[in-house]
Amino acid sequence: MTASALKSCLLAARPKTLPAAIVPVWVGCVLAWKLGGVFHAALAFATVAGAVAIQIATNFFNDAIDAQKGADTERRLGPVRVTASGMMRPRVVMTLAAVFLLLALVCGVFLYHARGWPIVVIGIPSLFLAYGYTGGPFPLAYRGMGELFVILFFGLIAVTGTVFIQTGNCPSAAVLLGFQIGLLSAVLISINNLRDREEDSTTGKRTLAVRFGRNVAVAVIILEIGIAVLVGVGWIWLGNASWIYAGIPALLIGIRIIHGVLTLPPGPVYNRLLALGGVQMILFAAAFHAIALIFP
Repeated sequence: MTASALKSCLLAARPKTLPAAIVPVWVGCVLAWKLGGVFHAALAFATVAGAVAIQIATNFFNDAIDAQKGADTERRLGPVRVTASGMMRPRVVMTLAAVFLLLALVCGVFLYHARGWPIVVIGIPSLFLAYGYTGGPFPLAYRGMGELFVILFFGLIAVTGTVFIQTGNCPSAAVLLGFQIGLLSAVLISINNLRDREEDSTTGKRTLAVRFGRNVAVAVIILEIGIAVLVGVGWIWLGNASWIYAGIPALLIGIRIIHGVLTLPPGPVYNRLLALGGVQMILFAAAFHAIALIFP
């Protein structure tokens, strides 16, 4: 593979989106260790590898399908897309997506042998929606369901699934943590859709930002950040009050993101807000992990 082809593959994989796949597994493993005193390294590796493979496959499918639908035009404000720009052929991008889905399936088989049929229940929809997010008869991203998809699959299912894989159980704490992570992940989609609202409105991509306008899109971002922090109060009722403080870094970064979407017109500067969204997730996870180590 030439350096140019490798660069194109890396661009299509969108490494800046990978915290959305890694963070849920990270915090899920921390929660499982804290509550159950267990950590299975092989299961953790297979879980994060599968999650990252599904994320990359989703990104490849998104790149190719959006180009085929005419959604990535010269008006695009985000990073260059390899299919629309002609850097890679659609068939090659789709093939690479399928390869990463196959890698995810291999990880899933390993996890199935460890935990049984629940892995099938989690895995099959996750594998299908890597394509169905932008492709198929009901593409979620084109129906204004991107945020809901992320909250469900990159939050609730990812975190509760990780805890189940580690412990064989799914405590209510995993649901709360999954909801927090899902909301923080959805911030990334919401910023992206707000940035691309004008272009999407001309290409049939009916995101929430397109359907309801800029003000509602900004309000959604504010709610996602605010609720993710506020529901941390639930840790008091679950007997782990110290984990409330994991929301402090997310809130501080969130204030900067909120200020940006309130004061800045959509443009390339929103790419920096997206990067801040990734940092927000990582700092939340780091704080959550640190608190688990420090407090009994």
